[in-house]
Amino acid sequence: MSPEPDAVTDEETEPVEPVGHVRVVYLGPVAPHWDVQSDFGDPEVIEAFKDRALARLVLLPPHDPQFRRNRERVVRDAERENLTLDWDLGFPEETPASA
Repeated sequence: MSPEPDAVTDEETEPVEPVGHVRVVYLGPVAPHWDVQSDFGDPEVIEAFKDRALARLVLLPPHDPQFRRNRERVVRDAERENLTLDWDLGFPEETPASA
């Protein structure tokens, strides 16, 4: 019964300041479909994230079935890098129905 698990729990519950912000913008039906823009953050972290995100999205328009899966991967990647992430799809997004 060491106090370490409590310390880890306390650290997890405290909000952490994001290290940067990125916005993924849908450019239209002609490839390249996507652009990744940043307002603030370490340029090296942002560029690395941009490379990974564009690799997942480059040939996928938002109506493609693979887009949903890859979008979730981009969201998880942003969470791991502690980046705030916005999506600009050019149209209102559907909210998932609660089960």
